[in-house]
Amino acid sequence: MTTFDQTYPGLRVLDLATNIAGPFAAMILGDMGGDVIKVERAPAGDDTRGLPPTHDGTATVFLSVNRNKRSLLL
Repeated sequence: MTTFDQTYPGLRVLDLATNIAGPFAAMILGDMGGDVIKVERAPAGDDTRGLPPTHDGTATVFLSVNRNKRSLLL
């Protein structure tokens, strides 16, 4: 763990964004120690889940911008 990992400890971020720009911004806050909760809309979730290419059934672009997040489908 580096100092960069703990820039925002205790910061809770609610990620309501879709596609790439919003989730990317929230991912950066998660990378810096924030607690990011991604809220996706039912029934399919974030639009990027369906974009090719995929890895083990999940879109690689979705995987790349949604690390360090917990997820909730509403």
